[in-house]
Amino acid sequence: MAESQGAAGPPARGDTECILEPLSLPESPGGVDAVESSPFVPCIFCTECYVLADQNQLLKHMIIEHKLVIADVKLVADFRSYILYWKRRFAEQPITDFCSVIRTNSKAPLEEQDNYFLLCDVLPEDRLLREQLQQKRLREILEQQQQERYDTSFHSVCMFCDQEFTGNRSVLLNHMAREHAFNIGLPDNIVNCYEFLAVLQGKLDNLQCLYCEKVFRDKNTLKDHMRKKQHRRINAKNKEYDKFYIINYLEFGKSWEEVQSEDDRELLDSLEEDWSDWEEHPVCAVCLFCEQQADTTEKLYLHMQKSHGFHFPKIKSEHGLNFYQQVKLVNFIRREIHHCRCYNCQEKFESKGGLISHMEETKHIAFLPARSTWDQPQYYFPTYENDTLLCTLSDSEDAKVEDQSEEVPVVSEDISSLKALKQSSVLNQLLWKENKNQEKF
Repeated sequence: MAESQGAAGPPARGDTECILEPLSLPESPGGVDAVESSPFVPCIFCTECYVLADQNQLLKHMIIEHKLVIADVKLVADFRSYILYWKRRFAEQPITDFCSVIRTNSKAPLEEQDNYFLLCDVLPEDRLLREQLQQKRLREILEQQQQERYDTSFHSVCMFCDQEFTGNRSVLLNHMAREHAFNIGLPDNIVNCYEFLAVLQGKLDNLQCLYCEKVFRDKNTLKDHMRKKQHRRINAKNKEYDKFYIINYLEFGKSWEEVQSEDDRELLDSLEEDWSDWEEHPVCAVCLFCEQQADTTEKLYLHMQKSHGFHFPKIKSEHGLNFYQQVKLVNFIRREIHHCRCYNCQEKFESKGGLISHMEETKHIAFLPARSTWDQPQYYFPTYENDTLLCTLSDSEDAKVEDQSEEVPVVSEDISSLKALKQSSVLNQLLWKENKNQEKF
């Protein structure tokens, strides 16, 4: 009996230690991908998990319980992937290999001092991780935008007039901008359009103004408010809309406001640049009678005087030409030379060379025709639209002095006797002459 008991083995243990079903090691359903797509985010140091949408609670937990501070969390493109990466790295190496140590209460006794750990992008590994997550998100967003841009199965209803639209999202967005003055941006600048429209429609369904976000008692009051206050637009300051615009994904760690302010600063900087090394381009005005060019008006005038016998400064001074008369004279000469016609004798030639030879031989080039010939309003318009010589003209100093020295006295009429004034008024005489002329006809 004893032998049989010994052969039976050791005595049986209690029923509580029996395993009645197969065991499995803890793992997430679906493997690694499921962990990354889970709506929960684990703590870097312990088993606590928090909902991704409530990531501030996780950050608070890590600060209080584990003394870890993550800098610029809002610039992390994928928070869950970021936390999972550092959870794995902190399990491999001590935290002090990655984080800066910040000691608080440094003057207090040792037992009252606390060490906090700062994880930020000063660490090259952290910065590289953030940039990689940003690039990954940008690729995903651009793929999504490309898909929406060419999607022809779009179907939605206008939130203002209940008209249905199918085909491409741009049809609805352009309709709201054109018919309802509600412009949320160019279709190509928007991503996740369905979600964007759903957010806006939800606000209207809750009787909430899209701009000031006040809530009203009924739909008609809301519509009147948005129309009168010109609130039929979204509030650009509302961060809720940032994820629907491509510009917020383009540069690492920058919102659309920061990108725009940088563009504005670059514009201001370019306006305030040092111009000390800037060199002015030469004028390159063209002679009135040939193709010769000069980089200054003085050189051009000297050329016309020596080569053609036309002394422009002298003519300007002798005739007392002001700026506008000079413009008309230049345009007149340009037009006559263009038509190969002598501006003094009106003889026409087959070529410009023949005309210039004739004008130089007869000295017609050195004298102007009657003022009434060229001092006409039609010569305000340039013969050549790129005539640089017109930009270099100026009033002569003699004309300026003469204009300043002329003082025309203005004598007021004596209005003490209105009857006598009416009989002797110059206006009365002009009216009388006008009436006499009308009677003749």
